Amino acid sequence: MRPTAVMPGDPETQRNEDRLGACPRAGALASPGIYDRLDHEDLLGRMVKLPEQLEAAWAAAAAVALPPSFARPERVVVLDTGGSGISGSLLRTLAVDLGARTPVFVVRGHMLPAFADRRSLVLACSARGDPDETISALRDAIAAGIPCGVISTSARCAQLAREHRIPAFTCDGERDPRAAFGWSFGTLLALCARCGVLSRTARDLPRALDAMRIMRARIKPDVPEARNPAKQLARRLAGRLPVVVSAQALAPVAHRWRTQINENARNWAISDELPEMNHNTHAGFKLPHHMLPLLHAVFLRHASMDERTRLRVDATAAEMRGSGVTAEVLDISGPSVLAQQLSAVQFGDFVSYYLAVLNGVRSSPVEAIARPGAPPSSFPFEEQRSLREVPRQHGDRRVRAPAEISPFGTGRTKGLEPCEPASGRRCL
Repeated sequence: MRPTAVMPGDPETQRNEDRLGACPRAGALASPGIYDRLDHEDLLGRMVKLPEQLEAAWAAAAAVALPPSFARPERVVVLDTGGSGISGSLLRTLAVDLGARTPVFVVRGHMLPAFADRRSLVLACSARGDPDETISALRDAIAAGIPCGVISTSARCAQLAREHRIPAFTCDGERDPRAAFGWSFGTLLALCARCGVLSRTARDLPRALDAMRIMRARIKPDVPEARNPAKQLARRLAGRLPVVVSAQALAPVAHRWRTQINENARNWAISDELPEMNHNTHAGFKLPHHMLPLLHAVFLRHASMDERTRLRVDATAAEMRGSGVTAEVLDISGPSVLAQQLSAVQFGDFVSYYLAVLNGVRSSPVEAIARPGAPPSSFPFEEQRSLREVPRQHGDRRVRAPAEISPFGTGRTKGLEPCEPASGRRCL
């Protein structure tokens, strides 16, 4: 028997029922009022406008004068983390699939890699929260004299851009990384096209946007579930632990699906990548037994995927079914690799939103991330000192965390309680 969308007795479900009334079930996706009730910040409205956001971002980036140092860099380094991180990852895999001669690297930590030099182009993407990782690496790039650009809805990145007179592309009206994807990715695409890194995207984007609009007409909220593939997939995922798998240009999209399901639907999800999955995850398909009926795997396969990997998708899905896990293959069509990437992102966003409705949770805001005073997600200690206060040494790109907030070492750590097994905390 398939688990239901709402598990009776679950504490989170009970909290939602207390706050919102009876949790929605079978008819929820057909009820227009439920969307307004669960979506006070109109996340759905912003998701619907994704093609237009991409188009506007491209046009805005195309209108800005770029310095000569941006022309034909030897490598592109994208600084991004959290919800903004999908843009750089999509750009990196797109460059590989299109055979670009200029490599794209993604940095999600504080340290700028040593290979980033004045022949590189550093693009910092930052949204809500001014992540210390992006700010730190951007400062290092500026100090090293590397050509930089800022794509930001955050104040600190924009301020750095003004202070150092580097090109900045800002979108003041959207500070939620989930909903600012079109702005960040569209700007990255336009800049890379103008710099000679991905010139082909200039002709691919209009057709990709057309494909997105055609898909949007099939999956928008007023399309009944019987004819709406996004609602149907959300129904199959309800009450399950989604496992999203893909490869090549869609590998970052599987990650995007996972994070959207996490944040929008408040639901556990797992993402994995082929062919790497066949070399490790594959060995664990059959255990633990009691978890297998709760898993539901979705394999994202795009039309541009190479034949060997396409065969792996079918074989791996069959192997999972043989282990007792329900699995399905979702084929993503489109006139180009870019169109397939964007269509898959758009479809997954709608699936996560409809799953939120079935779960009876508000899709926004994400309180665990957005609440005032919350510690940075990358630094989950009870007492913290802002990384922006960490002293730097001239000519040294390394950022050293203060000793009193390090969990490693043999001495007593200031501000942290002793490790106690009963509390669930462990020291390394």
